[in-house]
Amino acid sequence: MKTPSIVSPEEWEAQRQRLLAREKEVTRARDALAAERRRMSWQEVGNYTFEGPKGTASLLDLFEGRRQLIVYRAFFEPGVHGWPEHACRGCSLMADQVGHLAHLNARNTTLVFASRAPQPDIERVKARMGWRMPWYTITDGFDVDFGVDQWHGTNAFIRDGDRVFRTYFINNRGDEGLGTTWAYLDMTALGRQEAWEDSPEGYPQSPPYEWWNWHDEYGDEPAQWWSDPDEGTHDPADPRPQTGTGIGTG
Repeated sequence: MKTPSIVSPEEWEAQRQRLLAREKEVTRARDALAAERRRMSWQEVGNYTFEGPKGTASLLDLFEGRRQLIVYRAFFEPGVHGWPEHACRGCSLMADQVGHLAHLNARNTTLVFASRAPQPDIERVKARMGWRMPWYTITDGFDVDFGVDQWHGTNAFIRDGDRVFRTYFINNRGDEGLGTTWAYLDMTALGRQEAWEDSPEGYPQSPPYEWWNWHDEYGDEPAQWWSDPDEGTHDPADPRPQTGTGIGTG
């Protein structure tokens, strides 16, 4: 193994700053791409039927009443290596890196996995691996119609009442970036729903930080971030815009 050169702290920092400038370019490009996704046309889709822990469920049911739905097609079924003890190695790695779903849910978004394995096998493997996402059984042509019959992929949907629309699709190496709350929201039609985003007029947005919370304390009350020792003063360490409360609430 040929290692890089050894340099002084000053030269190391100079090199880091050069890379940081390029990293920021990538971040801005990623934001611009997400903004384009939010302007992409929608494709209306028909109904599909799944089996879940509570029985038969429609595609609309998978939303769990929320506005947006993300479906990852995982390969866990006869013919896949590891069956029936395990799902596909790659799909299992994807499942391992999924963040806590409460943060997506707080942005009106539901994430589910879907496979062709029967529910008893899915529940058994979820328990073994410690996975907590909803995981449904595909019973019809959903995988064929949405490009995930031969390979994994992630589809994003949005609903308007009872009408469901496909808004985006990511597969192959694009899946590598998924797993975090931010990456999932960036592929949806509504995005992160934060005020800094370049979104079409009228899209739901709120200030950044304001909605972030502990995953077990999302609710109707706004999250408190900093507690100032004296009410009426603003903690200079609080990076968010002041709200007039003096206690750092969102």
